[in-house]
Amino acid sequence: MDTRLRVAIAGYGIVGKRRRQFIDRHPRLRTVAVCDRTFEADGQHTDGVWAHRHYMQLLEHDFDILFVCMTNDIAPEVTIAGLDKGVHVFCEKPPGRDLADIAQVIACEQRSPGLKLKYGFNHRYHESVLDALRIVQSEELGKVINIRGVYGKSQFISFGNTDWRVHRELAGGGILLDQGIHMVDLMRLFGGEYNEVHSIVSNEFWQYDVEDNAYALMRSDRGVVAMLHSTATQWRHRFSLDVTMSRGAVGLSGILSGSKSYGAETLTVVWAGDGTGDPREQTTRYNRDPSWESEIVEFVEAIDHDTPITNGCSRDALLTTQLVYRIYCSDRKWRDRWGLSDEIPKVE
Repeated sequence: MDTRLRVAIAGYGIVGKRRRQFIDRHPRLRTVAVCDRTFEADGQHTDGVWAHRHYMQLLEHDFDILFVCMTNDIAPEVTIAGLDKGVHVFCEKPPGRDLADIAQVIACEQRSPGLKLKYGFNHRYHESVLDALRIVQSEELGKVINIRGVYGKSQFISFGNTDWRVHRELAGGGILLDQGIHMVDLMRLFGGEYNEVHSIVSNEFWQYDVEDNAYALMRSDRGVVAMLHSTATQWRHRFSLDVTMSRGAVGLSGILSGSKSYGAETLTVVWAGDGTGDPREQTTRYNRDPSWESEIVEFVEAIDHDTPITNGCSRDALLTTQLVYRIYCSDRKWRDRWGLSDEIPKVE
């Protein structure tokens, strides 16, 4: 008898198809159904997987896990539908368009004891990030003083005004919510929770109704000062994260991705030395990206052993999204223009 966990995938675009690659590699999982609005008709594929045009038809199948790879406006609705069906849910970031979306999901999660809900913050699983985190948490280079991060690409997408990511009613936000949220999540991971936030948010270059640049200066509850630039006007794609400590530093540069446009993924460790400004350093280059696979492995282990989600739990998703909205709201002009709030709504 086949004892594998049955998986359904809601949203079968680039991300959904990539998720399936790693789902099908896992010995405990098998894909039984997918849905996407671009399908011409409902039916069964030659590989035995059912395909549907609407997620409601997908939910009629028997399965154990739902992967949600849909647009920000509908992802919370589908996540809630999965939990209400009684299945475990893995949802891509961001958890929704705003804090009200994630609050509704968490309220449903609290009504669903025993089910696992995980969000896809895959940058936490890159080997360079894991190695840097081990160094920081060991305090072998002392306490963290400050963090500087830049994450940017040259435009939102390749299809101009036709893409959903540039429409506020569908996306909820621009480059910060779509890509910069990964850097925000890592800054929380390395520096703590940021309660003091100053920012400038702008859409002056691409002039969509979502931001193309966000600049933030923040201080955490640990006293760590962080500077963030999330941008869609970075002509040479860039990922860099520098963590300075009292006796040295770690610097992450490049990130292995599907586009291969962010350069080599490296970790540079610096020892403070004698203060001459030219200290000893060591750089490690990483040649593989295990993050997509590792996320799924951790998710399945949490299901099999009924253990908590350690990365990408709903609380992580909520706090990271709240920090994104604190950055939005700290620019008063941007906050007032779009009527934004960084308060977590209460849900009955």
